Amino acid sequence: MDSEGAYITMELIKVLVVDDSALMRKVLSDIINSDPTMIVIATARDGQDAMQKIDHLKPDVVTLDIEMPVMDGMQTLEKIMTSNQLPVIMLSSLTQSGAEHTIRALHLGAIDFIAKPSGQISLDIDKMSDDILKKIKIAAGTKKNLPNINTISDFNPISSPVNGEKVIYSKRQLNKLVLIGTSTGGPKALHQVLPKIPANINAGILVVQHMPSGFTKSLAESLNSLSQIKVKEAEDGEEVLTGCAYIAPGNFHLNVLANKEAQKKELHIKLTQEPPQGGHRPSVNQMLQSVAGQFWSDIVCVIMTGMGKDGTAGLKHIKDKGAKVIAEHQSTCVVYGMPKVAIESGLVDKVVPLWNISDEVINMLQ
Repeated sequence: MDSEGAYITMELIKVLVVDDSALMRKVLSDIINSDPTMIVIATARDGQDAMQKIDHLKPDVVTLDIEMPVMDGMQTLEKIMTSNQLPVIMLSSLTQSGAEHTIRALHLGAIDFIAKPSGQISLDIDKMSDDILKKIKIAAGTKKNLPNINTISDFNPISSPVNGEKVIYSKRQLNKLVLIGTSTGGPKALHQVLPKIPANINAGILVVQHMPSGFTKSLAESLNSLSQIKVKEAEDGEEVLTGCAYIAPGNFHLNVLANKEAQKKELHIKLTQEPPQGGHRPSVNQMLQSVAGQFWSDIVCVIMTGMGKDGTAGLKHIKDKGAKVIAEHQSTCVVYGMPKVAIESGLVDKVVPLWNISDEVINMLQ
């Protein structure tokens, strides 16, 4: 091979496709090989087969099906995170158990996931080819930083999570809000932040995590099981209460609507399916703009790991209301996009690593 050809080959993103379906392996390989910047260097039929090929071929990115015989996707992911620290994209079915496994996989260190549109063998997955290629490129870019990110110790909640029903201060006046925006790497990051927030926090918390419908409920349930505060998927019309975190449902913008005529001022969730902002629904910008127009008191905003610039345009609106803004430090971001753009805007008050975010939020609320 000539020197030019060798150079091109070196620059290609090398992908290992792992799926127990020969048809899915073929379809995914065709999608990936259609992009001139990447190549499928091998396929594997199960986790055991995958681990042998990872050791031998050293891929840049692994696409990994969750449901497989011999060694399933979750077992394989744990082995990869322990021994190889490679960027992994999970393939998940749109089922309740599929969503639960996906959230667990993201917590264990998977970079992202692809939701199969029609079950375990999705003949129409080629409709998602642009999304698949984009996610592989983003994942490949995280390879150098991944060992650093995955050595972050698991969260240590301030005390044991509350079993059973959690105390929500429904009669307390809502005078403070925490707004969190995140994308790629966000589910794992949120597991480092929300469980460290004390139950008696004197604020309501609104969260936009870029994620398709069907997965945000499982994310909320996972976080709720580990947190002192109540964490739930936001519902249209419900009141925002102190000591509770509301996660925007996939495919819905999270807006708020104030009722200032009530005996105590109230803020309610308003979910809409207005057009995406910057390709996102839910959108961090949309949430921030809505809060700026409706809320009457103190705001702390956090921009965490994620691709792109969602959130920065909305910061100006809440800064005009006196909000304080925290951005995640580059060293702990899976993708240093959203925080980077926010910091460059000059609208960020404090830049802190992931493990310090919850403490900084509490400091700014006091």
